[in-house]
Amino acid sequence: MSKRLQVLLEEAEFDQIRAIARRHRMTVAEWVRQSLRHARAQEPAADSETKRAALERSVEHCFPTGDIDQVLAEVESGYAGRTT
Repeated sequence: MSKRLQVLLEEAEFDQIRAIARRHRMTVAEWVRQSLRHARAQEPAADSETKRAALERSVEHCFPTGDIDQVLAEVESGYAGRTT
């Protein structure tokens, strides 16, 4: 479901945004949507305390590991056998 968002801008700022949108051959609304998506993507998914707690939990585990070149070769060999 779509929601409407109203943003009030000074006329000069709106004119600048409209000019940018035109250069990209899109409507102001589409340019704003894309700009908001980009800004949202730049935001961290979680706060630093949540990330720190996840890191602390992860180091409690002991998983097998190997030489990175060997691991990558094994991964690639697995892809080589796939048909799709």
